[in-house]
Amino acid sequence: MRITGGLRRVWRYVRSAPGTYVWLAVLFVTTVALHHMSPVAEERFLRARSTNLRELSSHPVRVLIASAMWIEGGHWVPYAVLYSVFHARVERWLGTVRWLAVCVLAHVVATLVSEGVLLWAIRAGVAPVSSVDAVDVGVSYALAGVMGVLVFRIRGAVWRYGYLGAVLVVYGAPLVVGRTFTDVGHAVGLLTGLVCGPVAAGRVRRTRNPKETAAVGSD
Repeated sequence: MRITGGLRRVWRYVRSAPGTYVWLAVLFVTTVALHHMSPVAEERFLRARSTNLRELSSHPVRVLIASAMWIEGGHWVPYAVLYSVFHARVERWLGTVRWLAVCVLAHVVATLVSEGVLLWAIRAGVAPVSSVDAVDVGVSYALAGVMGVLVFRIRGAVWRYGYLGAVLVVYGAPLVVGRTFTDVGHAVGLLTGLVCGPVAAGRVRRTRNPKETAAVGSD
């Protein structure tokens, strides 16, 4: 009975965040597919679906979508945990449409800014010209955005600012130590989520307040 009850609770949680778990299912399938490729074939395959400078200049929409369907490195389980902790919670809070809007915005903005920084670095002679073909796929920019918007869901000033400080360290420290274009992308993704937070949280509060909804309808 306990096992059955636990499974029911898990299923209810999954059903409450359909977008998160459909995305995870897609990532599981694509990760399994990568494990069946040779290292050379995998690199060639992912490069064609990367949001690198060459592919963005030729097929921007296609690679922006395709790059979010693959995980470089083939480690799916950690993302399953992160999606359940962050994505599912934000989707349950904002609803699937607003959660997806935050994900898309963070993914697109972070990609364009980080690739713009890389282009500047190549022209300045700081980065090698071969970087235009770098493999750049994954879901981490969207994850950073969701982690940013989640700040506005946490109750209590101590917990909220403690969480904010933690994510700022997680995504800010690599900018000081590594300073790669992906580090820039993660930081931009986080900032995008933080910018979206007040708007998303405000809209949810308004739609869930029946008195305010009635007042607006009577005007």
